[in-house]
Amino acid sequence: MIFKAEIINQPYSGEYSERIFDNENSWNSQSWTFIKFTNDDYTEWCGHFRGFPREVAISIIRNIVLVLTTDYLFQLDRETGNLMDYEDHPQYQNLTVAPNGDFILADNYDFEKVTTSIKQKSPIESPIQMDLIEFKNWEKSKLEFTCNELLNWDRHLIMIYNSETNNIEIKNNQ
Repeated sequence: MIFKAEIINQPYSGEYSERIFDNENSWNSQSWTFIKFTNDDYTEWCGHFRGFPREVAISIIRNIVLVLTTDYLFQLDRETGNLMDYEDHPQYQNLTVAPNGDFILADNYDFEKVTTSIKQKSPIESPIQMDLIEFKNWEKSKLEFTCNELLNWDRHLIMIYNSETNNIEIKNNQ
């Protein structure tokens, strides 16, 4: 069972057992993401994922691992490391996992929540239209992030997403 995942540089041949996660598609980039997985018995293996790296996150509660690259959003089973599903050419720029086990995805403008499958996402409403969302850090059940107000690029905001209430609020202007 996977308990740790980290983005690494391309490993030396034979350094880890390797698994390739790819989908033949004429729109694929030539970039690859390499993720070193550590299982609960401390064995390590490397996954090769098509696309330039963005993020990887593990939900222990949901037994799901999400890998976000520029080409795909991959969903893996945490127990086996097997591919469960994928989404091609996602627009997401940010990925994190909440303390309650839900995944939070954001493109430049919107938030979405994933609980059990990347095919079933729920939008998260914001009090303003956002642009250039960037996740910062979790403090208990609250995710701090920055953004600009859409069409008002002089307004730089620090925002808070509360995973317990599923609400976004403005913390303050920068």
